[in-house]
Amino acid sequence: MLDPATLLRHYLLFFILPLWMAAGLTDYVLHKRAQIEDNAGTKESILHALQLGEAGIPVVLALLLEINALIFLVMVLAFILHELTSLWDVSYASAHRDVSPLEQHVHSFMEVLPLMALSFVTILYWNQFVALIGLGPEPPRFELRPKSNPLSTGYLVGLFLCIMLFVVLPYGEELWRCLRASRSRHIRDNTKQAFRPSQAA
Repeated sequence: MLDPATLLRHYLLFFILPLWMAAGLTDYVLHKRAQIEDNAGTKESILHALQLGEAGIPVVLALLLEINALIFLVMVLAFILHELTSLWDVSYASAHRDVSPLEQHVHSFMEVLPLMALSFVTILYWNQFVALIGLGPEPPRFELRPKSNPLSTGYLVGLFLCIMLFVVLPYGEELWRCLRASRSRHIRDNTKQAFRPSQAA
């Protein structure tokens, strides 16, 4: 029988992270269905990319490095930034297009799952978390050090491959689609402006 800490790690690695990716991919599909390149456009897609970075950096650090006070500081700050950017994203999107109830529901998952992940990591490494505010039996450690007991190479390769296929590439395609649509509109507008004087003459 697995001990509670191992069960919690497995829950994080094999349930929370895949569910988080599935929610992100679903959100991408809903953005594509809403044709954001024709309404909210490039700015919304850039906000999505910003949120990916705010979520992705602490996840990668936690997967590869020993979790200490420095990693917790990064995770907490990134979580706060992610929440603020999410609010900015939804406020901007709702002013430029219809945000469906399904998309709003998916957003709720994407806001709660990072909090769940951070909470579970906090439980697993409680002493370093409370050391941030000068509590607990350990001094805070502010160093970047590889895990002494690293995750398996197979798991990391599989996870990073899934992140690339189901998160990075879809949202990269979304940004490219928005930039292409914006460029096309710019060309059309310039063509119309150039044509009007000759038409008036």
